[in-house]
Amino acid sequence: ANRELWRSREGDFSRARKRLERKPVSIIERTEGSEIVFGIAPCSLALSQSRRDLFRLFLKQGSGSRQLVMSEFILQATARGVPVHRLRRRELDALCRGRVHQGVCLEATPLRFKSLEEAEKPDLGDEESPNRQLIWLVLEQIQDPMNLGALLRSAYFLGVDRVVTSRRNSCPLTPTVSKASSGAMEVFDVYSTDDLQSFLKAKTAEGWEVVGTVSKPEDVENVPVISCLEFRWTKPTIIVIGSEGDGLSLETQLLCHRMLAIPPGRALHPGIESLNVSVATGIILHSICSQKLRHSD
Repeated sequence: ANRELWRSREGDFSRARKRLERKPVSIIERTEGSEIVFGIAPCSLALSQSRRDLFRLFLKQGSGSRQLVMSEFILQATARGVPVHRLRRRELDALCRGRVHQGVCLEATPLRFKSLEEAEKPDLGDEESPNRQLIWLVLEQIQDPMNLGALLRSAYFLGVDRVVTSRRNSCPLTPTVSKASSGAMEVFDVYSTDDLQSFLKAKTAEGWEVVGTVSKPEDVENVPVISCLEFRWTKPTIIVIGSEGDGLSLETQLLCHRMLAIPPGRALHPGIESLNVSVATGIILHSICSQKLRHSD
């Protein structure tokens, strides 16, 4: 009898689950010109800054172990005058198209690249002093949003002063980039240029050192290649990173004073002779930025 009762209840649960799965997910109409930021860190930092217009905060119903986190979100949203809505998980999944939202989504206006004209305004204090250690990260045609997010996260963490990206054939500042950056995109300005070569020539004329990066030193001609461990940071420096597939264009390579390579720790099999662009950039930036830490001791 007990076995039959269990089977009956199991059948009831199965039918209830199927009815729930068939229940349509309500479609939430978005505000015109908005996007959906997702994830705890990006949404929290977007709420704490004044860089976006904010429309609605969406939280998962019955957040369980994250109840304290959700309460903090409600306090943040209330302070900014942002309405809070509770949604089922499936509705949040639909809202951010199945991406990992951690129970939090935020409807807001997109972030845009800043122009280099804004970067050159004379309100930077002593940042342009030739004696100050400056490092800018320049990205040429980085197209993968996960890579761009990881690059921004590393640049922010390691103390890069500014990030500039080529506008053509490059990934825009999307919610996926913000999530991959763990929210660094929400607090770190990113600049863009339509003419990367002219920008690099101008910085060279101002006394900056332009340093490229390469995974295979034997592929580089007419530009000296050294290990990133040998580089000495003695003047304002621009590190230029190339695209995921092709690396730096030849035109950009020829504008570099030197090229940096990461020495491998073993003999490498063909086909796995390079690192992911964001990992390689993190290694190179750390080898350079750690010199600032040593000089300040």
